[in-house]
Amino acid sequence: MDAKDILGLPKNGPLMSQEKKSRPQKESQRKPDGISREVYALTGGIAPLMPSIDINQLKRRALSESEKITWQWLPFTSSARKDNLQLYHWVRVVNGVPPTGDYSFAKYNKSVDVIKYTDEEYEKFLSNPSWTKEETDQLFDLCKRFDLRFVIIADRFHSNRTVEELKDRYYSVSRAITIARAPAPADVAGHPLVKEPYNASQEVERKRALSMVLSQTKHQERRDAEVLAEAKRISESRKAAKAAEETELPDVSDAAPEGAEKAGIDVISTSPNAQLPSGIAAPPVSETASTLASLRMLRVYLRTYGLEQMVQAASSSAGLRTIKRVEQTLQDLGVNLKPKVPTKLVCAEHLELRKEILTLLNLQKQVQYKEAEGSSYREGSYSETPGTPPKRAQRATDQDRTFIPDSTSFGGERAGKKDQKRKGPGRLSEVPSSPAQSKRPRKLKTSDG
Repeated sequence: MDAKDILGLPKNGPLMSQEKKSRPQKESQRKPDGISREVYALTGGIAPLMPSIDINQLKRRALSESEKITWQWLPFTSSARKDNLQLYHWVRVVNGVPPTGDYSFAKYNKSVDVIKYTDEEYEKFLSNPSWTKEETDQLFDLCKRFDLRFVIIADRFHSNRTVEELKDRYYSVSRAITIARAPAPADVAGHPLVKEPYNASQEVERKRALSMVLSQTKHQERRDAEVLAEAKRISESRKAAKAAEETELPDVSDAAPEGAEKAGIDVISTSPNAQLPSGIAAPPVSETASTLASLRMLRVYLRTYGLEQMVQAASSSAGLRTIKRVEQTLQDLGVNLKPKVPTKLVCAEHLELRKEILTLLNLQKQVQYKEAEGSSYREGSYSETPGTPPKRAQRATDQDRTFIPDSTSFGGERAGKKDQKRKGPGRLSEVPSSPAQSKRPRKLKTSDG
């Protein structure tokens, strides 16, 4: 007896009739070429992120069925040789047709065009007491043969001439012939032989210095590096100090109003009691000098960056409102806040214009300050009318009078009686009593009547 018998279910019911569904067989995927079996098993057939191609497939070339390629041992000639020498090499032949044309490596045969001179030109332009014509002819023949390889030429030369002497003779002769054959000297002024003549003494000194450098020990190299670093530091500090002095000297020495006007300040008064109006400050000489010194320390910087630093240093003493007024003035004049073509001249003119606008704004502030001061003086002078006594007499009478407080306080209350109550009897005698006429009459009540 099983569970179906207990539940009364038929044994051949619908549950038994359902057959197990067979799982679909996975399609076998062929491993692609160029991927190892282990990598393919790990990835499970997923396409790789980077395309993997067998290197051997790249070397293969698709061959058409109609082409038949063979390699043959065939003769060839080269245009680089003048003796018409015939040599052999293996050649790739397609369908029995050998390749035609010049040797493929003949294009790399480059030779130097050595100047040739005549006997008349030699006697007229090339005579030299330290060189004979036979030596000069041999030198130019070797230069033509060995393509200006002067080390080999010096080895093959019959006399004991140094490499520098051979170079000097060759280039001097070539330069003289080039100038003599030109219609005018200006026509060959840009030629390398004319523009940069060979200097034998400089070449000898260069080789001597190079041999000294190559023969130095490690200790000497470290010492020379330390000396160069110290010299560089000293030169940079001297440049910075010199730049600071050049910037500070004109502003400090110019005590006249003209120098102050250039710096953006107007000299108001030389007395110690004179005060500058608010909002006007001296130009930042130290900040400008430090900015120039820092830019010189950089050595390489964008001109727009240098202009921004100089503008900030020039307007550091001005307030934010003044800087905005300067920018608004530039926009009113149709000038860009940053030059579109920041050349050296344009940046200098732009900075000068900003300084002049800042000077103009400072002068306007001073004019307003002076006008306000003058108006205050005028108002003080107008207040003294002819009918009023002089201030000195008023001050004398005021000193003789006894101070009497007002009868009413700030709130409108009568403070006389309160003060009398607070003060002692001794002090009441000092204050004169108010006259009887000043008292207000008492109102009569209906009960009194």
